[in-house]
Amino acid sequence: MRVFKLALPALLVLAVPAFAQHQNQGGQPHSQPGATYNHAAPSHGPSEYRGAPHQGEPQRSYREKDGHPNAPHVDGNRWVGHDSGRDDARYHRPDPWPHGRFSGGFGRGHMWHLNGGGPGRFWFNGWYWAVSPADLAFCDGWFWDSDNVVIYEDPDHPGWYLAYNTRLGTYIHVEYLGA
Repeated sequence: MRVFKLALPALLVLAVPAFAQHQNQGGQPHSQPGATYNHAAPSHGPSEYRGAPHQGEPQRSYREKDGHPNAPHVDGNRWVGHDSGRDDARYHRPDPWPHGRFSGGFGRGHMWHLNGGGPGRFWFNGWYWAVSPADLAFCDGWFWDSDNVVIYEDPDHPGWYLAYNTRLGTYIHVEYLGA
């Protein structure tokens, strides 16, 4: 019993730095290269887009303010970059939802921890996903085995969902591959 009384406090003292390192990841500005942050998930997904669409301009910048990422992201509740409308050929699917529809939960009340894979096939909670080929450039900084994501329905592109990365504050179009 005496060994236990001495071992437990020693173990706790050694464990504290590991927890402190994990908790020290938030609050850094967008502009720091290699920085990690934690962003609150948006309260809702984007509204259906009704303006003049951007048609996949190859050199488009998503950085609408200094310090914001040059990738589709959420600024408050505004989904920066979600302005291509239903006619965007990059997200057209002749057979939407070929693997069924995702029913695991949408929005900030449903945060999912990525468990592995990569853009071609990743998973969490036994559900499998793939990144849209049009969005591959926007997920190169994702940690496929540890980031947290929130899934939103895409009101403009049938068959696609939006995966919001809470560490980066960016999002990508993803296809549900099933369970």
